[in-house]
This record gives sequence, structure tokens and C-alpha cells, in this order.
Amino acid sequence: MDKKVAVFRRERFNAAHRLFNPRWDADTNFRVFGKCSNPHYHGHNYELEVKVTGDPDPETGFVMDMKVLSDLIQEQVLTRFDHKNLNLDTVEFKDRNPTSENIAVAIYNLLRPHVSEKYGLQIRLYETPRNFVEYPAT
Repeated sequence: MDKKVAVFRRERFNAAHRLFNPRWDADTNFRVFGKCSNPHYHGHNYELEVKVTGDPDPETGFVMDMKVLSDLIQEQVLTRFDHKNLNLDTVEFKDRNPTSENIAVAIYNLLRPHVSEKYGLQIRLYETPRNFVEYPAT
């Protein structure tokens, strides 16, 4: 019998960004990205859910210690992205458009090396209460 359990940690961070393609002119960027291509940037109150899936440890009953997961998210994600301009202040988006899709992939890549491969890992990132992305997609 499969005893896999999913545990979730929810965090929030605030960040500014601008969606644009530097190979396009301003009109094309505005046509594709709308107000999100504002050259003076705009911000979001992101909500992040990190899902870890695995078998509970027979000794502790934990899939993963939630304090350890919380500290990991703080250390690897929030210190990098919270109250930052993603375009200007982060190496992850120096040459990559900081779309929600790309932010979710970046967060996954930051966390994956620190979460045992025996566990599944999934990122859900809300840009607004109605718009969110998941990576990897299921």
C-alpha cells in the first residue's frame, strides 16, 4: 500500500518586476505584456506553496520536518526575492524574464538540491489570488 503523504508550507513575499523582451521595441512589449511592461516596474504580493511528498519516517512520523522546510524556504527563497526588484536585484533573472512561470522554476531549482531526491517537490506560486502556476506541472 502506498503511504505517501504531501506536506505543504505556505510563505509570502513581495517583489517588483518588469516583463519585457529586450529584443523588442516598447510597442511590441506593451502589446504582449500590457501594463506589466511598465519601464518603472510594478509589484506583487506573491504567495508561495511548497509541497513535499513522501513516506512518513517510521521514527518521527514526519515526511519532512516543517521547521526545516520553513528555514530552507527562508534561506533559499525569501532572502533572495522578498522586497527585491527581480529584474535588477537577483542573479536568477539577470537574463530571464521574471514571469510567474520562470519564478516558480527558479524557486524549484533553488530548493531541489536541499530536499532529498526520495521526496517529490512541487512549487505553486500565486501572483494574484486568481492567477497561479505550478512546477513541475502534473
